[in-house]
Amino acid sequence: MNALADADSETMRICIDTKATVNVGEYSRGGRSRGVDAVKALDHDMCPKEKLVPGGILEPVTGRSFLFFDTSYKTSDFIVDSLLLWWGERKQQFCGLKQLVINIDNGPECSGCRTQFLFRLTEFADMTGLCVRLVYYPPYHSKYNSIERYWAGLEKSWNGSLLDTVEIVLKRAGNFFWKGIRAVTRLLDAPYEKGVKISGNEKTDLERRLQRSPVLNWWNITIYHKTVNL
Repeated sequence: MNALADADSETMRICIDTKATVNVGEYSRGGRSRGVDAVKALDHDMCPKEKLVPGGILEPVTGRSFLFFDTSYKTSDFIVDSLLLWWGERKQQFCGLKQLVINIDNGPECSGCRTQFLFRLTEFADMTGLCVRLVYYPPYHSKYNSIERYWAGLEKSWNGSLLDTVEIVLKRAGNFFWKGIRAVTRLLDAPYEKGVKISGNEKTDLERRLQRSPVLNWWNITIYHKTVNL
């Protein structure tokens, strides 16, 4: 699926992933930095006052990256809102685009059975006029997702620094280069709620919008925009 997407001029492939919460403070993260003296840091983060939830969108072919952060929770709405921000900034460069292929893992906030995530993606498809195809990596195989290597590089680059303010986290992330291209960073800072889902008739209507693979029905899902379904 990835090879077909990359070879198609009317298809764009992206990778989406979120990472563990970053505790903001003068904490040691086991990294290294250049300097005459070692940076003094705390070896425990028992009661951090601030936290940031990081997520990212990577365009694996071009190397462009879009990093987004929030101060509340890692949720389906957090991911799709970030996708909307990415699209708003990049859509002018995608003339003639008809399909968006998304590489993603089976995290609890974005799995093939997370109704709120799939519902928000149907809204995204209707708004953009794009066919959205979710291509999941199997359990325990998310390491093959290109963005995992990106995260490893980002963490190596900032682990030697004191991430003691939100502004410094955003600055350090924004100074990271991948394939020679600087990352774009955004702070959402929205009060996302856990456990949001749809049920009943809404869930039945949602399933009608989803074209699931008969072989990999949880791992290969196509969402057409509404005019196509009609």
